[in-house]
Amino acid sequence: MSKKPSSFRVAVIGGGPAGLMAAERLAQAGLAVTIYDQMPSVGRKLLMAGRGGLNLTHSEDLARFVVRFAEALPHLRPAIEAFPPEALRRWSEGLGQETFVGSSGRVFPKAFKASPLLRAWLRRLESLGVAFALRHSWQGWDEAGSLLFTNAAGEIVTARPDAVVLALGGASWPRLGSTGAWVPLLEARGVPITRLRPANMGVKVAWSDLLRTRFEGQPLKRIALTFGGVTVRGEAVVTADGLEGGAVYALSAPLRNAIERDGEAILSVDLRPDISLQSLINRLAVPRKGQSTSTFLRKAAGLSPLDIALLREGGTDLPADPEALARLIKAAPLRLTGLKPLERAISTAGGVPFAEVDDHLMLRRVPGIFVAGEMLDWEAPTGGYLLQATLSTAVAAAGGVLAFLKIPNAALTESRPSATPEP
Repeated sequence: MSKKPSSFRVAVIGGGPAGLMAAERLAQAGLAVTIYDQMPSVGRKLLMAGRGGLNLTHSEDLARFVVRFAEALPHLRPAIEAFPPEALRRWSEGLGQETFVGSSGRVFPKAFKASPLLRAWLRRLESLGVAFALRHSWQGWDEAGSLLFTNAAGEIVTARPDAVVLALGGASWPRLGSTGAWVPLLEARGVPITRLRPANMGVKVAWSDLLRTRFEGQPLKRIALTFGGVTVRGEAVVTADGLEGGAVYALSAPLRNAIERDGEAILSVDLRPDISLQSLINRLAVPRKGQSTSTFLRKAAGLSPLDIALLREGGTDLPADPEALARLIKAAPLRLTGLKPLERAISTAGGVPFAEVDDHLMLRRVPGIFVAGEMLDWEAPTGGYLLQATLSTAVAAAGGVLAFLKIPNAALTESRPSATPEP
């Protein structure tokens, strides 16, 4: 006779979004769940991400949505289709956090921040009986196969659950808890790990002293960046040693690969993507009437002082010929010399290869151990794709635990308990 769900104990290691979602689904199925986290509180990176507006997911058609995951698409598609953006929005609204679609198609909670959602989420988990073991740093396994943790007092604590969900994140923003310290622990069990690398990161540029000192912190607005045949519209911000911003992040994977391979990459910057080349040539062909180059470019082409400074970064005089000048404005070459470090990246590429997990996201080499979220080897642009895939894989891993323990997952399709809405 099979055991009752409540007689099974599951450890979820990692208190970020993936860990919290896996714990919720397992607790709803009646299992006894404990979340272990090395930090004194959970959801720290979620709170950081929500400072400027918590981007939950994206409203675009699912067929287009899933393409954003590139090479990982065949592996992530089943999880995302099983828990798609619409399901994530319903889940948020079940926590009392209604959502809306922004002008870019991104989906946000109406509160526009993470703290109300996280508080409601934690209340739900507590009502489901989920236990929290905070300040517990995972150290791997002992010889008997028990989980090893170091607690706040430096003492070794062991646990012997029936199944484990690993949701420890990548290695970006380590001060918030995602340190990548799990890599050698899994490698010690024979699990090969794809090297952790920065994703959605800034790039380095050897700015001239003039541009760096005068324009650090200023935005390049309404530009288009092109690399490898892909063009992205958006904005970027000049930093002391390079560029950050959504338009850069959208090209981060090919830029990273090129820089790692060749030591540099040439990024093409269109400073006036809203104007055709011929229209720009016509504007620049009018007489200058004694205007300085900067004044002329500001009036004729609508360029800002930063735009003009960027055109001059090549170290040569700007062309006088209207067509040559227009072509430069539409495709200013910017030499990228490196990448911002992993610890400052928004997300992480690399991790546990999908070949190392089965269809339920269980490690093939360590049965009973499931992997969710950013620990898996996938990456995606910002815009809601990161959190969506993180939560979808957590739902999939929780379903895998139930299958492994031979527990019917009917509980996961029933109505969710509601949470008291935030005031």
